[in-house]
Amino acid sequence: MIYYMGTLCHAHFPSNFECSRICREIQLNSPGNFGLKFLDDLEANRGNCTAVRNNRLAALRSFFRYVAGQEPLVLARCQRICTIATKRKEHKTIEYLEDNEMAAVLKSIDNHSRKGSRDYALLLILYNTGARVQEVVDLKVADLRLQTPFQVKLFGKGKKERLCPLWPESVAALENYFSTWKSDLLEESPVFVNAEGRRITRFGIRYLVRQYAAQAAHVCPSVKSKNVSPHTLRHTTAMHLLQSGNDISVVKHWLGHADVNTTHGYVEIDMKMKRKALEACEPPQTKTAKALRQWAKPSILRWLDQLSEKIGK
Repeated sequence: MIYYMGTLCHAHFPSNFECSRICREIQLNSPGNFGLKFLDDLEANRGNCTAVRNNRLAALRSFFRYVAGQEPLVLARCQRICTIATKRKEHKTIEYLEDNEMAAVLKSIDNHSRKGSRDYALLLILYNTGARVQEVVDLKVADLRLQTPFQVKLFGKGKKERLCPLWPESVAALENYFSTWKSDLLEESPVFVNAEGRRITRFGIRYLVRQYAAQAAHVCPSVKSKNVSPHTLRHTTAMHLLQSGNDISVVKHWLGHADVNTTHGYVEIDMKMKRKALEACEPPQTKTAKALRQWAKPSILRWLDQLSEKIGK
């Protein structure tokens, strides 16, 4: 039974033979117990993290809901899988780059070389738009508008389309890249390509971002302590937009979030906003603080000065 559960989590479309075998296994055994054993085995023996465990559980729930609809006789047994609770995982603070750190990453690229012209345009577009890495991979030449007003069309999750303005510096970087890499700009051609002329992959972009982050760490040591990835640049864009005074709803539409609660996560980690809130809130007035302030009164200080002068005479 555990073998078939593993097959379900990795196969997109289980065969009819596999489905029939699983239904027979459900009739003979309790899938709830095997489901827990399978999930525990993922963490104990395979070394998977809690997020992977929850993803596998979601796949099992989806399949067993389908089985319950097809085979009512095993409905009660399938419900045991669906009632397995999702395991809580650590909620880590969102990591992003400060202004000087982002500048160090961009400056580490030699944009005068052929490869550097592409990499500089790529990272600048990621930072400018805050796009997901797959959105940049899917970019076509037709999605760019390099005349005023400068903008790019992005296709996010759920095939949702959004427009994002571009800096003149981003447009200049793209034009420099196109002049070096592309002799003919076909509308359906991918914007960013690899050394073989094929569409760049998200793994290739991740490699480039980590490479330049490692180079920037020599100039800006604080970058070394951060796990920089393409998504880190997305977080960086969101934080810098918020710190510039933009409304959270603007940031939500800029990033293509479906729910504003997702964008609120960036407000929670904005240390500049927290410091301003702390400065606006006075510290508690303790007895010790009051006593010290009594001695600091100008009249008492003048009296002490006069007293010291008399003693000195």
